[in-house]
Amino acid sequence: MIRSHLRISRRRLLKTGAAGAAAVGTFSIIGRAKAAEEINALVWCDHSDPALLKPFEDTYGIKVNTKEFAATGEALAILDQSQPGDWDVLVLDTVDITKVAAMGHLAALEKSDYPWDDIFPQLTTESLHFLNGKLYGIPEKFGYNTVAYNSSKVDPADMRKASVLWNAKYKGRIAIYDYYVPLMQMVAIGIGIIPPQLTQDQLPAIKAKLLEMKPLAALIGDVVTVQNALVSGSADIIAGGGEFATAGLHGENPALDWVLPDEGGIRWMQSLAIFEKSKRKEAANKFVKYIMSPAGQARLATSACYWAMPANNKAALSDEQKKILRWDEQPTFLSKSYHYMSPNPEMDKAMLEVWTEFLNA
Repeated sequence: MIRSHLRISRRRLLKTGAAGAAAVGTFSIIGRAKAAEEINALVWCDHSDPALLKPFEDTYGIKVNTKEFAATGEALAILDQSQPGDWDVLVLDTVDITKVAAMGHLAALEKSDYPWDDIFPQLTTESLHFLNGKLYGIPEKFGYNTVAYNSSKVDPADMRKASVLWNAKYKGRIAIYDYYVPLMQMVAIGIGIIPPQLTQDQLPAIKAKLLEMKPLAALIGDVVTVQNALVSGSADIIAGGGEFATAGLHGENPALDWVLPDEGGIRWMQSLAIFEKSKRKEAANKFVKYIMSPAGQARLATSACYWAMPANNKAALSDEQKKILRWDEQPTFLSKSYHYMSPNPEMDKAMLEVWTEFLNA
């Protein structure tokens, strides 16, 4: 089953409310003067930031027209409603790259076009990016579903323990992100189960911990809801939060922070692809190469929409930006984190049933 996990502009919604939300799914034409060439990109909100797009447009004379979408299925629906060749570049959940490639939508890429050796090696898993020996996606940005918190209201040392999710000390102060895949994986880690080895036989143990968490929760909601709870003070911890929920707000409230528990966490990742039927593949590839450059990676990592780690370890981030993203801890975080599960239909159904029981408890 193809899924997404975080697509709505967190920072934009916090600042502009419904008006910001209404902008999602619309075309964004960046640049003041008509360029000699244009490309059309289906993207997440972090790629619509003028601070990311304008340097590319000014350098190459190629205008980037963006349309934001909220989930892989929505992008495929847009594609079905478009003419062949309308779209050039796609941003996608990395776990969906080979699925979409198998549908015939993506063009094979040349690994030598990109700084592959500069990408954190834990991100270049062949099974996520290659199909039948051909490369179809370039990992560009990643982060964690882990624990976000207000350091002025909690003990930061507690946040490094996976068991904080059911620590009664924080009763009524935990906001739970309502997405069962990463949250159930987080619980699995907390009770000593390695997520890739999670089986249906282990779901009762996870359900028991979820039901233990439920009375402690201040609320359960989507990304924007739990982030607003942390910002407003109605919650001090986000279970399932991470750098995407706090890093962009650090300048306004330095107490907002995040960390990966010592036992480990869940890693999400997004990748860039080029459409097979694009009529502007050369221009599209220039854009992908720009995004993967040190300067492009730094701008993408610190997009006004949401911050997260750049895939290129040569990203031109400032020391302060690296500090906020916990750059120096990445070797440990990467070694102790696991890719999102992509459960088969039977496992997915069983997990969703457990999560529904948790929500209704």
